[in-house]
Amino acid sequence: MARSSSGAIVAALTAAALGGVGFLAFQAEAAPDRPAAHAGGRGSDTAKDQDKDAGKGGPGGTATGQGGAKAQDAVPEASGVGQRVVYALAQKRIWLVGADEKATRTFEVSPSTVNPPPGTYTVTSRTPNVTGSDGTPVEHVVIFHKDPTGIVFGFSAAVDGSSPNPASTKKTGAIRETPADGTAMWNFAVNKTKVVVIP
Repeated sequence: MARSSSGAIVAALTAAALGGVGFLAFQAEAAPDRPAAHAGGRGSDTAKDQDKDAGKGGPGGTATGQGGAKAQDAVPEASGVGQRVVYALAQKRIWLVGADEKATRTFEVSPSTVNPPPGTYTVTSRTPNVTGSDGTPVEHVVIFHKDPTGIVFGFSAAVDGSSPNPASTKKTGAIRETPADGTAMWNFAVNKTKVVVIP
């Protein structure tokens, strides 16, 4: 009788130990730092997609850098309609706006000493490489206006990445972009593309 009682105790302890191991294994499988398994046994594709999306920014330049759109990314009101380049003088910022009224890219620029008057213009010429009016080699030059005094206004990127000096005594209408933004402008603003300059 004592042996039988002792065997029952051992069996009960063994069953309890196995139950504990099973519970711990269940907790490890359900831990929040482990992706849930699909029926097919692979890790969660949804979790992988979320990780990829978390690292994504918005449309080019700084366009949005989005975890949420920044206020500066919104296309300014009263800036025309349709596909266009919008240049805000006070913000020193460009928006490349598609026909759907959404900015595909927005970025800051470095203007020279003279600003174009607010208004609507069109791209009149483009030059891949030239020496700028300040003597700096530039690329992706997109011209949209020439004023009565002969000052030419256009977007360009310095080959060496430099910006115009606002304190310069030379009157120039260069609007300098980074090389990457200059490439985006070049690809977007073909001849006759609308350019809207706002205060």
